[in-house]
Amino acid sequence: MSANTTKPATADSAPHPQGPIGHGGDGHLKAGLKNRHLSMIAIGGVIGAGLFVGSGAGIASTGPGILLSYALAGALVVLVMRMLGEMAAADPQSGSFSAYADRALGRWAGFTIGWLYWFFWVVVLAVEATAGAKILNNWVPGVPQWGWALIVMAVLTATNLFSVSSYGEFEFWFAGIKVVAIAAFLVIGTLAAFGLLPGTHAVGASNLTGHGGFLPHGVGAVFTGMLTVVFAFMGSEIVTLAAGESEDPEKAVSKATNSVIWRIGIFYLGSILLVVTLLPWDSTAVKSSPYVAVLDHIGIPGAGQVMDVIVLTAVLSCLNSGMYTASRMAFSLGQRGDAPKAFAKVTDRGVPRTAILASVVFGFVAVFFNYTSPDTVFAFLLNSSGAVALFVWLVICATQLRMRKIIEREMPERHTVRMWLYPYLTWVAIGMIGFVVAYMFTDADGRKQMYLSLVAAAIVLGASAVVGRRRRAAVAADS
Repeated sequence: MSANTTKPATADSAPHPQGPIGHGGDGHLKAGLKNRHLSMIAIGGVIGAGLFVGSGAGIASTGPGILLSYALAGALVVLVMRMLGEMAAADPQSGSFSAYADRALGRWAGFTIGWLYWFFWVVVLAVEATAGAKILNNWVPGVPQWGWALIVMAVLTATNLFSVSSYGEFEFWFAGIKVVAIAAFLVIGTLAAFGLLPGTHAVGASNLTGHGGFLPHGVGAVFTGMLTVVFAFMGSEIVTLAAGESEDPEKAVSKATNSVIWRIGIFYLGSILLVVTLLPWDSTAVKSSPYVAVLDHIGIPGAGQVMDVIVLTAVLSCLNSGMYTASRMAFSLGQRGDAPKAFAKVTDRGVPRTAILASVVFGFVAVFFNYTSPDTVFAFLLNSSGAVALFVWLVICATQLRMRKIIEREMPERHTVRMWLYPYLTWVAIGMIGFVVAYMFTDADGRKQMYLSLVAAAIVLGASAVVGRRRRAAVAADS
C-alpha cells in the first residue's frame, strides 16, 4: 500500500503520489531499466570527471591529508544514502527525496528542494557540455566549441527522448568504461607502489610523510578540502530516482545502498591514496592532472590521450544522467502540481518528453551564457547552485526522521532497508552537514557559493508560498 493514500487531502499537505510504474501510454513512466542498468548507474554515479581532474586542486590545498577529507565526506554520503535507501525501498518514486519531503515535511519542502535540485542539474548540463566540447575541439578543431556542445547535447537528448532503456544502455557503457579505467589505475598503481612494475621501486610512505608531513597545512586544511570533495559525491542519489523505472526497485535500492561504502572506499579513497603515495603532493603535475601525472611517472605511453578519453566518457555520463535526473524531478513536480501539468505527460514509450525538453532548453541557455557572459550570468548560475548538494542532504536527513514513523505505521512490510542506529546517526549526519555549511562561510569561494545558493533557495521558497496561496484559493473556490 502506498504511504500516500491514507493521509487526508488539504491544499498544502495533500501528497501527490507518482502512482504505479506503467507500460507507457497509460500516463505513467515505463519500467524499462534492467538490473544491470541500475547496477552500473549505482557504481558509476560516484565516478565523475571531478575525480580525474578536480581532485588535483584538493590535493594541492590539503596535501596527503586530503584522504581524511574524502573519508569524512564519504562517511557523510554513506549515511545520507542509507537514509534515502530506507525511504526509496519502501516507496519508490521518480521524485525521490523531493516526494518524500512533500510527504513528511510539507508541500513547501518538496517544492523547494525539488526545484533546487532540478536547477542544480540543468546548470551541470552546461558545465559538462562545455567541458566535453573543449576536449572534442582539441581533437577536431575544425568544429567550434559551441558546435561540439550543441552536438553532444542534441545526441544525448535524443537518447533520453527515445526511451528510458536507451538512457540506461548508454549509461551502462559510460559507467562501464569509467569503472574499467579506475580498476586498471588501481591495479597498475598498486603494482608500481610495491615496485612490481619494470622501472619502478617500492616507494613506502615517503611521499605521505615527507614534503611537510601528512598535514602540511594543518588540521584545518582537512575541512577546507572537504569543501572541494563533498560536491564530487553529488550523483550518488540518482539510482534512487532511476529505481522507480526498474522492474524490481526494492532490490535495486537495497543493493545500491549496501554497496555505497565499498564504491567510495575503493574508487575514491583507493585511487587518491595511490596518487599521494606515488607522487609528492606539491608537484605541479599532480595539481593539474593527478591521474595523468601518476601514469606518466610509471611510464604508461599516451597517458594524457587515454585520460582525455576517460574524462570525456565521464563528462558524457554526467550529461546523460543530468538530463535524466532533471527531467524525472520535473516530471514528479508536475505530477504533484508543483510544475506545469505538461511536465507530467508521457509518450507512448513512457518518456516525459516535455520535462526532458524543458530541462535541455534551460541547459542550452546556460551554455549560451557560459560563452557570452562567463564571469557574470554564468558565474551567478554556477555559484547559486553550488551548495544545493548540502541542502538536498539536509532535507533527506530531516525527512527520514519523520518518514521512518510513517513507514513503520503504514507499510511495515516494505521496511526492508533500515537506517543504522536511528535516530542517532541521522542526527550525526545533520551535525556534519551543519558543520560543512558553517565552514563554507569561512572560505572566500565557499562563502560566495553559500550566499548565492541561499538567495536561490529563498527565491524558490517564495515561489512555493505563492503557489501554495493559489492552491488554497483554488480549493476554496471549488468548495
